[in-house]
Amino acid sequence: MNNDSPDQSDEVHDDERMTLSEVIGSVMAAGFGVQSPRNRERDFACGLATQFIVVGVIFTLVKIILAYAAS
Repeated sequence: MNNDSPDQSDEVHDDERMTLSEVIGSVMAAGFGVQSPRNRERDFACGLATQFIVVGVIFTLVKIILAYAAS
């Protein structure tokens, strides 16, 4: 059976946009190194670069502050 058919029900369409919670989840998963290839492809297909940049900068600052506070 071929799973690469274009009419799969779980395929992401280019006109869909990611919610803020999906962007935060993707940034957190990528930041900890556990992002799945499927979610990474979804991010590139549906996400906006500016969303990922802003959330990524905030995530990085929070990690730095928490690391500094723990030391």
